[in-house]
Amino acid sequence: MKKNHESCLERRSFLKATAGFLGASLLGGVPFRAFAQAATLAPPDRCFVFVFFAGGWDQLLALDPRDPDVFTPERVPETRILPGYNLFVDPSFPSRPIVPATRPGAAPSNITFGPAVSKLAAHYDLMTVVRGINMTTLVHEEGMRYFITGTRPLGASARGSSTATEIVGQMVPRVPIPSISYNMETYNDRYPGSANALKVNRSQDLLLALSPSPQQLDSELEKQLVDLRGQPITCEQAAYGAGGVGDRYRLSRGQMQQVLSSRLDNAFRFELPANAEVRAFYGLPGSGPYDSSAGRAAMVATALKKGISQCVSINLVGNLDTHLGTQTVHATYLRTGFDALALLVDDLRRSPHPSGGNFMDHTTLLAFSEFARTPLINSNTGRDHHLTSSCLLMGAGLKHNQVFGHSGDIGMAPGVVDLKTGARDPNNGTHILPDHIIATVLASAGLDYGFTRVEPLQPLLA
Repeated sequence: MKKNHESCLERRSFLKATAGFLGASLLGGVPFRAFAQAATLAPPDRCFVFVFFAGGWDQLLALDPRDPDVFTPERVPETRILPGYNLFVDPSFPSRPIVPATRPGAAPSNITFGPAVSKLAAHYDLMTVVRGINMTTLVHEEGMRYFITGTRPLGASARGSSTATEIVGQMVPRVPIPSISYNMETYNDRYPGSANALKVNRSQDLLLALSPSPQQLDSELEKQLVDLRGQPITCEQAAYGAGGVGDRYRLSRGQMQQVLSSRLDNAFRFELPANAEVRAFYGLPGSGPYDSSAGRAAMVATALKKGISQCVSINLVGNLDTHLGTQTVHATYLRTGFDALALLVDDLRRSPHPSGGNFMDHTTLLAFSEFARTPLINSNTGRDHHLTSSCLLMGAGLKHNQVFGHSGDIGMAPGVVDLKTGARDPNNGTHILPDHIIATVLASAGLDYGFTRVEPLQPLLA
């Protein structure tokens, strides 16, 4: 009886983890076969991080600030822009845009930042800021899905694959979990299941998918799936087993058992003594769950540095849809996200990569939101939805310490620029769209970007 009980636990663990990977089709993929043949985990030579700031960020507080001495309340009828930096009730926020101190060995910053960017501004030498992006929508779901896929949604429905799916589908990395999507939507419209992301909504979901479970089989469906291991009885069952569900299940089971036996979950159990240094660096408590912005940043770094994943897409901070309240409310949420992102970049910069240099030398990072906030404050002392946004690109394959594009000095309208130079060109220029950003990310790694139907922004590419 004891042996049978242990067998049930093993089967239950496998099925539970398989469900976490969106079905057995994922686990039969090439990346897991490669992982099964690898003696040790090794980080990919190129990593990617997609960071989502949920709710629509205020660009005056973030990546597209304005000088309050120029854009004064008296000029609002003319400029339709009110920075509002004097409205902070928290004195820890500066009343002017941030000009970061020059990093040792680097040129002075060519980028100014809004008051909420805080500690992240110190990494200006790894950044390109793209301003004046025309999001073409004021709907949360549409803007988010547009940036996730680089393809304009059809109404609210996403089209195309997630950029992380495109990367994994083209590069086929030798890692156990090619892509993790933490509290973000993920799509796959043309690649095998092996390119799917492991989608989790909280840290416990990740642990649940990667660790053995003490529970027994608890549904008739799970029992029937386990029975697929047996010999086919009928011709119909034999047909399924011939390169179909049965064979795929058997292959998946063996591969998932190897993943579970590797105990990858322990890398994300930051309460363990072995992870004390991670807790200290990110300022995490002695026990989980670790779902704060800093905890999420630690998860990203761990997945990349341990050679567990190549791509991590993460909703780093939310609550930015602040139509009501003061400047401080929105700025506080924004700063929480930027401070966590600063910790992540600090960690990747200090950590040597096996191929040479540090992890940021091998990581391409994109931070974005679904749109921005209006440059004028509404009657409820908040800001509403605005078309014009910015994004942050960092790391490998990109030029650094530069600003590309602009928003208008009247109402922060989307910029019209020469896409070959980034210069203002109101007569013959073009709007910058999320399509251009995603094409640039893919081109930075030498990947196919044809599905975007646009050219990458060449001045951004290293």
